[in-house]
Amino acid sequence: MIQKLKGTYDVYGSLSKKHDYVRKLFQAVCESYNYSYIETPFLERSELFHRGVGETTDIVTKETYDFVDRGGRNNTIRPEGTAGVARAIIENKLYNELPLKLWYYGSMYRYERPQKGRYRELRQIGIESYGSHNPIMDAEVISLGFNFLKELGLKDIYVKLNSIGGIETRNKYREALVNHFKDHIDGFCDDCKERLNKNPLRILDCKIDHDNELIENAPSILDFLNNEEKEYFDKIKYYLDSLEVDYEVDSSLVRGLDYYTETVFEYYSKSNEFGALGGGGRYDNLLKSLDGPDIPSVGLAFGFDRLVSEIENEEVNLNIDETIDCYILTISENENEFAFDLANKLRMCGFKIDLDLTGKSMKAKFKEADRYFAKQIMIIGDEEVKQKIVTMRDNLTKEETKVNVDNLVDYFDVNL
Repeated sequence: MIQKLKGTYDVYGSLSKKHDYVRKLFQAVCESYNYSYIETPFLERSELFHRGVGETTDIVTKETYDFVDRGGRNNTIRPEGTAGVARAIIENKLYNELPLKLWYYGSMYRYERPQKGRYRELRQIGIESYGSHNPIMDAEVISLGFNFLKELGLKDIYVKLNSIGGIETRNKYREALVNHFKDHIDGFCDDCKERLNKNPLRILDCKIDHDNELIENAPSILDFLNNEEKEYFDKIKYYLDSLEVDYEVDSSLVRGLDYYTETVFEYYSKSNEFGALGGGGRYDNLLKSLDGPDIPSVGLAFGFDRLVSEIENEEVNLNIDETIDCYILTISENENEFAFDLANKLRMCGFKIDLDLTGKSMKAKFKEADRYFAKQIMIIGDEEVKQKIVTMRDNLTKEETKVNVDNLVDYFDVNL
């Protein structure tokens, strides 16, 4: 028997309904903020992620699925969504009309140790906002994610917030981190030893040494922000306060991707079962680093699998409609063609209809109607076909009514 690859899973049944619910809710929230949908390819040139995400990030150095195609080109299956959207904006000149507010959903692929809420095929859902370097826009993006999680029914949600400053600030901070860690780096993992000179901020984000006292006592980047950066960060906090977004400043938060500048943030549940549910920040230099125009941008992404796991962990009761409008039962196979025609016409009118075409017994068909939570049951026998009148049974009250087939739409409009 051929089995699925490690770190992947099948989505069906009640899980598929949860996925569908979360995706549709996110879409509705995004549309209320005037974000439109964008979809990019699974495959991109490897250079996109090396330049966009960063050569020293764990994603690029350890986790990407890379291969050389028959034309000798280096390709990568996308590990995250932002770089691909940036490429699409540049290639299609979408920057000609700003501001640009986009949302996306799709599978990403990272080679890492699978665990609950973390998979090698992971689904992400996120937004990208281009064209505004304004703390109100940062607050809007952060609040959109916060409001979505609240709408989802998750409790005790809060945001970890930080500013990592601009290039000049980070250069000064890197120097301070090198001085802080260099005499003790032998006590860190091999990755951190390499990060010391290449990108010491990554040490703060290390999954292995995160409990090390030196990380906990590292200099705070907030002490290195210039006046303009401090004012920008203070305004974000002011707007988040006005929007009643629950947040805490965490000066050790740096995020794991190199394209971030200034604002960074992550979403958590106080149950803290799966770590960060999502996060994001500002990446004003991303388009320019990919040979595009110099346009400011900010965005966020949620780990879709973690969201669903957190929903299950908190036992959130999602408002999922699992009912169908009507289940059609035929007394014998002779009525199947008539029933099939009726089902098709009702479906074209927007009703959720199903019927049995497998030859089950009437008892089994009634059980099937209950399994599908049918609101109405339509019973069709030989006489119903001749007279073009069907028997409708309310599956809750069990009351039965004879209805002419020409009046079925009116009957459904009144009784559903």
